[in-house]
Amino acid sequence: MKRWQILRADADAVANLRRLLNCTFITATLLVNRNLVKETEVRRFLNTSLTQLRSPLEMAGMGSALERIVTAVELGQKILIFGDYDVDGITATATLLEFFQYLKADVSYYIPHRIREGYSLQPAHIREYAVPSGIDLIITADCGSGSHQAVAAAAAAGIDVIITDHHQIFDRLPPAVSVINPHRPDCAAGFENLAGVGVALCLLIGLRKRLRDINFWQDLPEPNLKDFCDLVAVGTVADIVPLQGENRIFTAAGIEMIQSAGRPGLKALLLESGTDPKTVDTQDIAFRLAPRLNAAGRLDHAAAAVELLTTRSPETAGRIAVKLNALNRQRQGVEQAMLADISAMLADRPDLLGNRSLVLAHSGWHEGVLGIVASRLLEMYFRPVVLISVKDGIARGSARSIPGFDMFKGLTACRAFLKNFGGHTQAAGLSLAVEMIEPFRRHFEKTVLEATLPDDFSPTLTIDCKLDFKDINAALLDELSSLEPYGSGNPEPLFTAENITVVSASIVGKYHRRMLLGQPGADTCSSFNAIQFNIDPSGPAPQRLERIAFRLRWNHWNGKKTLQLIIEEAIAG
Repeated sequence: MKRWQILRADADAVANLRRLLNCTFITATLLVNRNLVKETEVRRFLNTSLTQLRSPLEMAGMGSALERIVTAVELGQKILIFGDYDVDGITATATLLEFFQYLKADVSYYIPHRIREGYSLQPAHIREYAVPSGIDLIITADCGSGSHQAVAAAAAAGIDVIITDHHQIFDRLPPAVSVINPHRPDCAAGFENLAGVGVALCLLIGLRKRLRDINFWQDLPEPNLKDFCDLVAVGTVADIVPLQGENRIFTAAGIEMIQSAGRPGLKALLLESGTDPKTVDTQDIAFRLAPRLNAAGRLDHAAAAVELLTTRSPETAGRIAVKLNALNRQRQGVEQAMLADISAMLADRPDLLGNRSLVLAHSGWHEGVLGIVASRLLEMYFRPVVLISVKDGIARGSARSIPGFDMFKGLTACRAFLKNFGGHTQAAGLSLAVEMIEPFRRHFEKTVLEATLPDDFSPTLTIDCKLDFKDINAALLDELSSLEPYGSGNPEPLFTAENITVVSASIVGKYHRRMLLGQPGADTCSSFNAIQFNIDPSGPAPQRLERIAFRLRWNHWNGKKTLQLIIEEAIAG
């Protein structure tokens, strides 16, 4: 059970927003809880528009990148988009590829195989692919900030490299023509929260303007960059970056594009997953689209996902969507088998759960699912997790962290034990020699102990406010929709209510409980459908709940929508 923390919004700020916006007490409270109290900030938040975008031209490295790209386009040089194999990298690759294809540039793309080639641009890619293919310019997508040797190898071969990335930068920049990464120490443009695909779109915003300045668009209509926002929304949500500022703007515009079902690949994948494109939200992106797109790179090759996103053929899109859906089911099976391995391992070594971190290694674990299983273990045990797969004498790992521990800094403190590492505060990848696994485990545990406090290991359920059933109605839910899109940095509202009667209950889908809930003292008609996921179906259904933590959503079914409570946690009374 998580520790419940109910936020206390400033009463004066809530009253002021109610007066300014003519909104409900609930909506005003939610805005204050998200530190939105100034009228200009609130109205900007509630009326998200692409016109609010700041110019990315001030990003460090932008000027030199644009100059080199324009030269490549004008001279007809060969351009290679080199992307990462996760959803952010896939969508960034597709975004850049489509734009350069529209320019009729000589462009191709390359995404490495996750297991055979590993992460990011490597010297072997220069020797074995870029040089034989006659590439003149490489533009990375969501990778490259640590590819020092590969960039040097490219320069020695006469190939220029432009890096677009958003991963943390360790030590120094690679010797590229340009590095566009908002985490550069000398980049003060304020775009640190962008996903890799957001950085890619910022490059295109700058490039479109530079081409306009040289009258490039005389014979070719300027592309509407909103057409790429569906890809940006998918990559941004999948990479769990804060949905604030530009990310919120891109995602809101992108969801609108997805709902219009203009991109055959996304439409096909949504339909294959049983989702109506017209009702898509960030939940659908995170739990329907992203896992299926990721499955390509995890178990096969991410190129299939790029082909899906860029095809204009509904038939081709449908065929690839079926394949990705099958890969996703296969991924779920591999994941369950790996979790079973880990359960047995911890049963044999219960002392491991006495540590503040969990570092596990095994020969033969599938590298493609390490990250997703690490996330599962993080939810179960709430401590930093590192899972390492050993194969052919090589150890590669994936790491996930709790909010109170910066994983990138933690791995930096352990760099003496690692061959390579990279990532973010909450997620990272690494490689190390097999004989260094145990020393790394000990030093990582020491690092976690020194950098955290006991409270960091107590999961917290942050609740916005109390909401009685008598105050729940369709008008409130419609008003709350103005706060969307929800995600990291702008969480979906979470409410609490007390003294709940369970009118009826049944098990659906083996591990979910569907209920009809009422609250004594509320109107007799104030009973609501509710569902609680991942419960123990063997226990009796409660007749009364002392308190619940819940979210409000529309349930879309057979062309109709009904109000539904999603029960996050419940305490039986």
